[in-house]
Amino acid sequence: MNPQDNEQTELLREILKWTRFAGIKGVKEQLEMTLDTDPKRIVYQLSDGSKTIADVKKITGVSAGAISGYWKKWVMQGLGEKTSVKGGERFIRAFDLEDFGISVPEISLEKESGEKMKEGSIEESEASK
Repeated sequence: MNPQDNEQTELLREILKWTRFAGIKGVKEQLEMTLDTDPKRIVYQLSDGSKTIADVKKITGVSAGAISGYWKKWVMQGLGEKTSVKGGERFIRAFDLEDFGISVPEISLEKESGEKMKEGSIEESEASK
């Protein structure tokens, strides 16, 4: 690289640092407002692109329709992106909730084996809003 490229790279790094800093508060507020229930936070955190809707459903007990709806909404809100995989699409979250100090309930072994979450139905909590 020539000296001008190094200078431009350093300038871009400085801009990135300040842009991240400026956006942290807004991102955290959006995450807290959107992920307002434990099941939503768990579904979001599990959505790292490695799991199918069926995988997330099995772990959380949240319906496939609700998960699909969340993924679509979260893409539109800029909280993640879709990726094409063999057989369809998956959602990849843009942020790790723990990086923002947002607690994510632990998933017990019973939940991982398919037991439904005891938080109640996502659909019921959504309907009451």
